[in-house]
Amino acid sequence: MLHVRPAPGPAPRNLSRLSLSMTYAIRSSSVGGRTGLCLGHCSQCKPLSCKCKLGWSSQPPPDSRQHFRPCSSASEAVLTAQSDIRKLFVANEKIGVLLLNLGGPETLDDVQPFLFNLFADPDIIRLPRAFRFLQKPLAQFISVARAPKSKEGYASIGGGSPLRQITDAQGEALMEALCGKDIPAKVYVGMRYWHPFTEEAIEQIKRDGITKLVVLPLYPQFSISTSGSSLRLLESIFREDEYLVNMQHTVIPSWYQREGYIKAMATLIEKELFKFPKPQKVMIFFSAHGVPLAYVEEAGDPYKAEMEECVELIMEELEKRGMTNPCTLAYQSRVGPVEWLKPYTDETIIALGERGVKSLLAVPISFVSEHIETLEEIDVEYKELALQSGIKHWGRVPALGCEPTFISDLADAVIESLPYVGAMAVSNLEARQVTSITEHAKYSICIFMSYTTSVPEYKTFW
Repeated sequence: MLHVRPAPGPAPRNLSRLSLSMTYAIRSSSVGGRTGLCLGHCSQCKPLSCKCKLGWSSQPPPDSRQHFRPCSSASEAVLTAQSDIRKLFVANEKIGVLLLNLGGPETLDDVQPFLFNLFADPDIIRLPRAFRFLQKPLAQFISVARAPKSKEGYASIGGGSPLRQITDAQGEALMEALCGKDIPAKVYVGMRYWHPFTEEAIEQIKRDGITKLVVLPLYPQFSISTSGSSLRLLESIFREDEYLVNMQHTVIPSWYQREGYIKAMATLIEKELFKFPKPQKVMIFFSAHGVPLAYVEEAGDPYKAEMEECVELIMEELEKRGMTNPCTLAYQSRVGPVEWLKPYTDETIIALGERGVKSLLAVPISFVSEHIETLEEIDVEYKELALQSGIKHWGRVPALGCEPTFISDLADAVIESLPYVGAMAVSNLEARQVTSITEHAKYSICIFMSYTTSVPEYKTFW
């Protein structure tokens, strides 16, 4: 029998609100053999790895049945100290961390095929069942039509997206942080729509013989269209591979409530505020990537609730530091004819100018890396719009990147998840019938949204 259990994380501030900042793992009632964690990385890039004091051992792991038994209480579930984690889950295992991200074109020639991969994803453009055979033709049409304008945007930021280089750097920094905490690990990068593809990462996983895998999407807040899409892809890959079916793993579906992340964001905002002539007069403008409204209202996507709580937590941290600036939240990057989450970033900027706001600090709240939405959409398009709307002073908080507090907190999240690593299933048959990586996320959404059944079917958005 399989169990899904939350790993320890920061306690929800309000139990009536959605909280997915904890870790979820499918846990088998029996654990043995070498069914461990496995993690992967692009075959075109060398995996990130380090040698820590504990090292890697070829000896089989000790019997861990007692550590995967059902817990009778929440307090019992958090009794294992970090030293015990290292002893029980590290010394005899090869640990890997799989960072999931969107991906981006590295050259202008990559733009159209990247857009095709993006729009061919049914989590991005949802067609009625009877018309799903048109998914790829439609993706081809849209990608060709949008490529010229998109190329202009990428040309303005240097001819390609820096996302891969930044994510690789984050992986290196995370590996070093884990090493400093006596957790020897290899860190891999799997992109959803461009190289290094998730499939390439998984192949490297298998070649490296990783025995424990922590899957960590680099999206602070969970959404069907971001973390959800990447996890569903992993689900399909895992179901078709004997090795992966028995691989021990855990998923951290979102982590927006983590103290380190909140403090790192507050520090960056505080630093930028003091660059303004009158810091106390600055409106803090959180701009998040939008999603179609139907994702939230009809498919149960927790993204909006997580985003709003994330903003609240950051503002509370700023208040502790003596900053009581006003703030607002809006959503950017909408495409297509359907309604997206409101308020829209562009409309909000115009409205703020009309209200007499003179100083605006943009905070890219849903991004931890610089890419086209920050470097071109915010820095160029929205800045120009703000100045045209009467805003005199403009600033923008940089994405977190490799900010030390942020990276250290991600390392802690990985360590805290290790006791909850479990096999995907106890048998091939079970795996193909009832369980998958994305069942973690779906199950957790169901719990925290008080659903009694699975998340509703996704609707047509295009």
